[in-house]
Order: sequence, then C-alpha cells, then structure tokens
Amino acid sequence: MGVITLKAGNGLTTSVESGLFINNEFVEATAGETLDIENPFNLEKLATLSAAQEADVDLAVNAAQDAFYGGWKTTLPPVRAKLLHRLADLIEQHADELALLEALDAGILFNDSKGLHVPNAVSTLRYFAGWTDKIDGKLLQIPEGTAYTLREPIGVCAAIVPWNCPLMINSWKLGPAIAAGNTLIIKTPEAAPLWGQKLASLVKEAGFPAGVINILCGEGAIAGAALSAHQKVKKVSFTGSTAVGRHVLLSAAKSNLKKVTLELGGKGPSIVFSDADWDNALFWTSLGSTTNNGQICASGSRIYVQDTIYDKFLQAFTEQINKAVHGDPVLQETTKGPVINASQQKKIFSYIEGAKNDGTRLLHGGEKLDHKGYFVPNTAFADVPESAVIMREEIFGPVPSIAKFSTEQEAIQKANDTEYGLSAAVFTNNVNRAQRVSAAIESGQVTINCWGMLHANTPFGGVKQSGFGRDLGEESLDGWLNSKTVKYFNIPETSKL
Repeated sequence: MGVITLKAGNGLTTSVESGLFINNEFVEATAGETLDIENPFNLEKLATLSAAQEADVDLAVNAAQDAFYGGWKTTLPPVRAKLLHRLADLIEQHADELALLEALDAGILFNDSKGLHVPNAVSTLRYFAGWTDKIDGKLLQIPEGTAYTLREPIGVCAAIVPWNCPLMINSWKLGPAIAAGNTLIIKTPEAAPLWGQKLASLVKEAGFPAGVINILCGEGAIAGAALSAHQKVKKVSFTGSTAVGRHVLLSAAKSNLKKVTLELGGKGPSIVFSDADWDNALFWTSLGSTTNNGQICASGSRIYVQDTIYDKFLQAFTEQINKAVHGDPVLQETTKGPVINASQQKKIFSYIEGAKNDGTRLLHGGEKLDHKGYFVPNTAFADVPESAVIMREEIFGPVPSIAKFSTEQEAIQKANDTEYGLSAAVFTNNVNRAQRVSAAIESGQVTINCWGMLHANTPFGGVKQSGFGRDLGEESLDGWLNSKTVKYFNIPETSKL
C-alpha cells in the first residue's frame, strides 16, 4: 500500500492511494490480493491496487453499519447538504486529475471527461444536496383519526459502478444515497478504478464521518457478488450488463430481499424522418452511435432512416464517422481512444466479422487499425435486417446498424422490436409526429431532435430487459428510502364510572 504517481502524455500528473478505502482510511486487502491496472492505449501497467475479497467487503459493510446507527441516520439535512456541496466543490477543483485518471485506465477522452463527466458529477451532487431538506411524508385523513407517512433512510447501501462512465454514473448513486441519509459502499470497476481512489481522498477531505462512504476496488465476481448477497446490505444499485444484472437480482432475492435498482443494457433506436433537420440529425446519430466507442448503454446503435432520404443519409453518415482521429485519449487532438481492454476489443470484432460473413453491407470500417492499443474503428453496416445479430444484441462498440423504413408505424414497430428499452431518439420537425412516436416507443427515455441528453433533475432508467428503478431526478430518491405509515387513532371519551 502506498501512493502511486501517474503522468500522462499531456504533461499532467496526479497521485492516488493504492489501498481500499474503509472507515476513512486506506488499508490493504486482508488477504493481500491485488489487481494490476492497464492502460488500454499503450498496454502499459499503470498501477497495482489492493483488491477487495469477501472479508474486506465485511469490513466495509460493518463500518457503514456502525456509521449509520452511530449517528449518520439522524444527521440533519443541512449537514448532509453541506458535505455533498463540499464534495462537489472538490471534484470540480480536481477536474483535470479525475479526467486524467479516466483517460488513463478507461480510455475515455480527456476532453469528454473534463467537459461532460466531471461537470455532470458535480451538478448531480449539488442537485441532490438540494433535496436533503425536502424529503417529506404526507398527512392523510382516515375515519378513525389521522395518518401520516415518513420517508426514512434504508441503511447500508451498495453501488456497483461500471467502467464506461464511472465517475459520472457513481454520482447518480452517491448523491441520492447520501441525501437520503444512507451509508454507502462503492464497488469501483476492476478495469477502471483509479478515479475511485482519487474520489476516496476527496471524500475524506470533504469531512464525511468515518464509514459513511467506503470505496472498494475489486472484481465483480468477488466483491460485487459479496455486496449483492450480503445480509447487512439493504439496497444495491447496479449499472452494467443485463446478464450480470440478473445475477445481482438473484443474489438480492436469495439473501435478504434487499432493494435493487438495475440500469442495464440497451439497443437504442434513432428514427430519422425525412422532414428532420439534416445537419442536426446527422450530428446526433453519428455521435450517439460512436461516442465513447459505443461503450454506452444508451447508445443509439440502431438507426432507422426514412426511405426518401436513405441513400443520401448513408453517404453523409459515412463521411461523418470517417472524421475520427485515433490516438492517446489524454491529447486534445484525439477524438477516438481505445476500448477498455482486449476482451472487449475481441468481442466487438467478433460481431463485425460475423456480420461480414453473413454478407451484411459494410459501409465503413471493419478492419483492425495499426495501433498497439485496443482500438476499434467506427464500423457501420447498412440494409441490416431485423433478424441480424448486430441489430438485436448489444455490441457495446462503435458499430451502428442502419436500415430504412417507409411509414411512421413501420418505424415504431422496428424501434420496439427489441428486448431492450433504455433510450431512443426521434428526429422530425413535425411536433405532432414527435409526440405520437415518442409516446409509442417502449423506452425509459426518448429524446427529440437530439440524443442522450442527461440532466440531474430528469429520471434515467429502462424498461423491459434494460432494468428497473431510476437514477437521477426526484424519482430516484424513492429507491433510496423506505416508506413508513403511522396511524393515530382518536380514543373516544368514556363516561366516568
């Protein structure tokens, strides 16, 4: 255990602790287990971190439980708000370092992290800080007297965070969990945990009491599974694949029927009508299907274009995605970094090769680049049938599938022909059509004339096999609170004996 100093190609440096963050201290894993963290751009080892095992999860859970019952449960709302604001301030002050860490181990563009992920995390924490004194119950009238409801913290909660946008998505869980008065164990992704090591230092600097926020680096199959099955954990919020989400839900049910929020996979449709603003639709569909290398659960990876503009769109879309500049994600000029690791790169190329072998029309890309790192070029297929594997399965890579439609009803039918329902986009200048189509699409979120806009006050989550429960917005607080009903009966006066 110790301090690790990291330096990037853009000249920035930062330092992180290598230990597990339990009870406001960095400690080694009890069994001495470690994880080597790799840079997906140059394949060099970045750091060796302590890796949490089941015994370490127990320590973190016990620390969180002691903190909850030791005073945090009854902490006044202004205190919780002040701490969240202080943490938000520190994240903002250390924006360069946090963006650097996401670029180094996750391959996320430094510009994207600093310009989007960090500001979103900051605004989310500040938003939920504002909710601390607004978590109210209701007063209800009953025939026998009066009733009222209370909204109370759950207790010890767990957040299992993915590697694709870790700092940002973590804030979607940390913000409401702490605002509601819970204590929290954050399990950072084993492929990209460095941001979490820095966040732990900021949590301590912000002044959070010991045990309120604990941060563990560890493998999902070990630390994540232990949290999902732990008897003392009362809520788990998981963002990740649908397959792993099923395991989390099953573990929660088999252990103590803990509350669960699942934000899972997606296969988002983008529908482009002939009356859409051309430049706007082209910008958002290309961005929505390839940004962050398509490693976004809400990626608009299925693009349906009205037949009258289809051929023109294919040509322009190909030109748009061909503008990507591959390189080191920490550099300003880079617009496309590597995918997370070798297994993800192999998985994406297996989908590409399968589509090529099936004779699917390849518009652009499809070949490995002459780069040392785990790069995947933007690869677009056209005339893709609904039955094609690349149209039905989540690839989690920059591989959009494009098909045409004739009528509004056909577009809706194709958009809904999926087991997923996380996010969708509609491009049209007809307001009535936009409202009709967005109402008909089976999805947790629909954006009109844009893609994937995220705001702290708007709920985000899926339907069907994209999960249940919500992150962000007032609605998300319900997942971090228990409701209690209190009934006060009026006792009738009795005559004196």
